Amino acid sequence: MAREIISTEKAPQAIGTYSQAVKVNSTVYMSGQIPLDPSTMELVEGDIAVQIKRVFDNLSAVAQASGGSLADVAKLNVFLTDLGHFPIVNEVMATYFQEPYPARAAIGVAALPKGAEVEMDAVLEL
Repeated sequence: MAREIISTEKAPQAIGTYSQAVKVNSTVYMSGQIPLDPSTMELVEGDIAVQIKRVFDNLSAVAQASGGSLADVAKLNVFLTDLGHFPIVNEVMATYFQEPYPARAAIGVAALPKGAEVEMDAVLEL
């Protein structure tokens, strides 16, 4: 089993005991991304759509560092502190993904790191 740690400066650095992603053979397990600006490591300012875009940009950077892209996402998990934002996730997601869309789960949570309103993780198959 070939295992590789994926890391890029184009996405926020890990803020705990984890890697941005781990590639095992042709599968990439991406850690959760919140809307941190990778250059400042601060939450982006703006409405939930801006935050969701930043999360997709962060996921995209890690996917590219692994040798893939968001088109390789097989499973996406979305964590929201307000499930009322789910329609906005769909709107923004449609600008990053084309059919066939990945499998997805949306989970309402009480809180996220650094007070973020959205977090997403993904599994890619390269």
